[in-house]
Amino acid sequence: MEANILRCGAIKTLPPISRRPQGMEFGHRMPPRKLLSSVVEARVQTEEKMVAATEKTTYTDNWFDRLAIRYLSRSIQATTAISNNKEGYESLVEAAIMICKKFDAEAQQDLVIQSLHRALPPIILTLASHSSTFLIMIKILLPQSTFTREIFAAFTTLFFPWLVGSCQVRKSEVDGKTEKNVVYIPKCRFLESTNCVGMCTNLCKVPSQKFIQDSLGVPVYMVPNFEDMSCEMVFGQQPPLHDPTLKQPCYHKSCNGIDPSTHNKAETWCELLQWMKENWQHFILRRSR
Repeated sequence: MEANILRCGAIKTLPPISRRPQGMEFGHRMPPRKLLSSVVEARVQTEEKMVAATEKTTYTDNWFDRLAIRYLSRSIQATTAISNNKEGYESLVEAAIMICKKFDAEAQQDLVIQSLHRALPPIILTLASHSSTFLIMIKILLPQSTFTREIFAAFTTLFFPWLVGSCQVRKSEVDGKTEKNVVYIPKCRFLESTNCVGMCTNLCKVPSQKFIQDSLGVPVYMVPNFEDMSCEMVFGQQPPLHDPTLKQPCYHKSCNGIDPSTHNKAETWCELLQWMKENWQHFILRRSR
């Protein structure tokens, strides 16, 4: 439609009014509605996961949960010879934080494995001392099979929510068959409480994988998601040689390994180690002078 405007006694003709949205020139098309809706939906889901990860979960421990938490916390304290006066899950977290602060990554993993052995009932501990005999018995009683993998997954969901939070069994494909061998943890209690990638890796993931493989004869691959704090335990799968989880950076400012008095350039222990790694040459040159 054309618009006519009278200006200074003359008729001036203006071009037709374009109904295209601003910035959309000819030759450019609006994205399909389905694409726009899928992008918006994906963004909303991501934001919801991030909000869920930042919301503090409230746990109500029953008598069995409190007993198990206390037993594991005392086992860790006895192994490290570092005690604390806290109660409940806070005592377990405090014991983990002290290990993280006082030992390197390899020592942390070894101490957790020792604590797990200490926490086992005495009869199992006695059998475990004869590792070859114990492993042979385990392999005879629980050989690698669908039944074994599913039993371990079901056992984890029944007896370990006090440690990792609520969890459920999921299916996966193994050798072309569908099995219920995966434990899915929507939000890991230990990761949420420590809020530290290094503590998750060195005090839970790596030692648990080694302990279950070496002591119980079943391989397991733990895959934490540090964005929403979820995790998957895949029974029957060997951890990869180059595990991408081990290269994950820490949460920095929110990490519970924070010690402001350690160094003004390091807000967390993880940052401190990284800073020292990047500046070690500077220290050597300075001391040589």
